[in-house]
Amino acid sequence: MKNILLGAVCAAALFGTAAQAQEEKKVTIAVSIPAADHGWTGGVVYHAERAKAVLEKSHPGLKIVIKTSPDGASQANALEDLTTQGMDALVTLPHNSDELTDPIRQVKDKGIFVTVVDRALSDQSIQDLYVAGNNEELGRVAGQYLKDTLGKGDVVVIRGLPIVIDEERQKGFDGAVAGSDIKVLDKQFGNWSRDDAFKVMQDYLVKYPKIDAVWTQDDDMSVGALEAIQQAKRTDIKMVVGGAGMKEMIKKVADGDAMVPVDVLYPPAMIATAMELTVANFYDQVPVRGRYILDATLVTKDNAQEFYFPDSPY
Repeated sequence: MKNILLGAVCAAALFGTAAQAQEEKKVTIAVSIPAADHGWTGGVVYHAERAKAVLEKSHPGLKIVIKTSPDGASQANALEDLTTQGMDALVTLPHNSDELTDPIRQVKDKGIFVTVVDRALSDQSIQDLYVAGNNEELGRVAGQYLKDTLGKGDVVVIRGLPIVIDEERQKGFDGAVAGSDIKVLDKQFGNWSRDDAFKVMQDYLVKYPKIDAVWTQDDDMSVGALEAIQQAKRTDIKMVVGGAGMKEMIKKVADGDAMVPVDVLYPPAMIATAMELTVANFYDQVPVRGRYILDATLVTKDNAQEFYFPDSPY
């Protein structure tokens, strides 16, 4: 019996020593992301810094280097610098997929683990891991909500920019309302901008004497649309449905604001998910390679507190 107990104690000690050694293993992960030049990317930077603090505390041997870049060319240069400094993995949200594919390929060619976030590369074979929101589902969830809530009505749409993300979101929305009594009066680009969305909404308010609801592809644009509606004192518009998870919009949902009854998630916190999965590849030795597509969760008054980050810039 004594020998059995002694063996168990020794095994536990060895396991503890091995676990401690694993935690202290030296790993450097570079995180290359856009600078906080508007709301959503501000949220990306916030959640990256937040994840860095938590992950480095959990893994004493881990070093995470976060580099922000104002444009694609600067990000390409930053990747070159990070590579020369030495890293085991790269987590990156590219400014532009086409422009950054070759610079990221050069990183991969050096045997570095590559995690891409949100904007897939032109050559997806470069990616060990891909983490993103679901753009088409964001549009579908918003369209389904308007269809279920309004039943019938006149809706105007404020799109983003003429890029793949916009097309996917619009495809999902159009598919959700197809064949219903929801009539889409107009679609114009708001360029992911509050100011541009404000101007688009002003144009809609002049052109259309009756609007039941507004769908915007992004919460920043919802802010502009709401301001235009308020200034025009239009009472026919029942709601503005946006997406992404801006804290101001989530707070309105939580508070029961009738004009913002819901929001659809496309969270900047996906950068943290990508960092956590990348770290798990090195410390937990679990299979993480592949595609991780996050849900486009419908945020309601009942669940809004789960997605509210008051300290985030977004």
